[in-house]
Amino acid sequence: MFTTIYALATAPGRSGVAVVRISGPEAGSALAALTGRPLPAPRRAVLTKLRDPRSGDALDDALVLRFTAPASFTGEDVVELHLHGGRAVVSGVIEALATLPGLRLAEPGEFTRRAFENGKLDLTEAEAVADLIDAETNAQRRQALRQMGGALGRLYDGWRERLTRALAHIEADIDFAEDDLPGGVADAVRPVIAGLAGEIAAHLDDGGRGERLREGLHIAIVGAPNAGKSSLLNALARRDAAIVSARAGTTRDIIEVHLDLGGYPVVLADTAGLREAAADEVEEEGIRRARDRAARADVKVAVFDATTLPDLDPATLDLIDRDTVVVFNKTDLATATDLRPDLSPILVSARTGAGLKALEEKLTEFSADRLAIGSAPSLTRARHRAALTECRESLLRALDAPLPELAAEDVRLASRALGRITGRVDVEDLLDVIFRDFCIGK
Repeated sequence: MFTTIYALATAPGRSGVAVVRISGPEAGSALAALTGRPLPAPRRAVLTKLRDPRSGDALDDALVLRFTAPASFTGEDVVELHLHGGRAVVSGVIEALATLPGLRLAEPGEFTRRAFENGKLDLTEAEAVADLIDAETNAQRRQALRQMGGALGRLYDGWRERLTRALAHIEADIDFAEDDLPGGVADAVRPVIAGLAGEIAAHLDDGGRGERLREGLHIAIVGAPNAGKSSLLNALARRDAAIVSARAGTTRDIIEVHLDLGGYPVVLADTAGLREAAADEVEEEGIRRARDRAARADVKVAVFDATTLPDLDPATLDLIDRDTVVVFNKTDLATATDLRPDLSPILVSARTGAGLKALEEKLTEFSADRLAIGSAPSLTRARHRAALTECRESLLRALDAPLPELAAEDVRLASRALGRITGRVDVEDLLDVIFRDFCIGK
């Protein structure tokens, strides 16, 4: 029997409305203790006065809602107290709940974990709840809502059902080999296994689109000292995120800002200026980090000082590839006419703002190309990718297995790997890891 838990389900701090959620077998008793009145009908909002059960002092005039099991988020009896969002009001109600027998404060993610354990959500849907809470852009919101609606879970459950049928045919061929069964039953499932292995391979070959969308596309601004990288970062961020100075080598460490470009999340990083002779060991470390960030970035913005044309920094030129946007900065000061059309540069002045819109549009185009989600659901976590890789490897072994018994075991392992993604099998050791990053009250 679960204990009854409670927590503030909205963000802490001063607000117009704060919601305290209670879930468990004593939820109704807790509401009765706070109101001193009979329980309201389920799913009907009632305005009532809450009082401290010990002293009888008024706590708030609150809107209360009651949900009876299993028709609730957690699958248990649930009460929601919609309070005025003052700190004293919320703390008074929380302190009153702490005095009631059988109640305790919820741990982070415990409401959603109970929803999973009571069959209201599978693990992919539970993870999507956290993604929806953390979503900062429209694209992240759309992906989280699709996953929370069960699209990813249905895909994996469908694959697992096909494997279960294939395994049943193989085991029938093993167990009843001497009976009058149609010949080649096990061989008949080979196309099913091969087809599923191909579908999983295509699903894995997505360039990490779903994971990138959750975390944000990483864009590194690189270039020589005084090319105007920090000024460009500030202009795109529309705030003074980086220190700008005429002295070369001002930026020593990575400076990051988070942007929303066309609904896609972007992590934009300003890096140390690239040059051969560093002024000291600190700048040398900054240059090493700049090169490392450039190597790991999804997209690079290579910034050149337009006032130095036709000369271009060779260290920055070496970093240009198909994932690079070339920018000529300080065009308001430049006099050269050779603007290197072979590099398809975007002409920008971080000081005046000229060309910034064109640069934002180009970066948005890169983001959409790498992050846009199609009609099929995308895997969104490293654990999904690891389990699917394990599943596919098991299927490939099953296709090459010399004995039907070995093939059956590999299909069983493949099915188990799929089940771990949605939480159908063998996931107890994963639960603490998955739910520990949730906020309290969710």
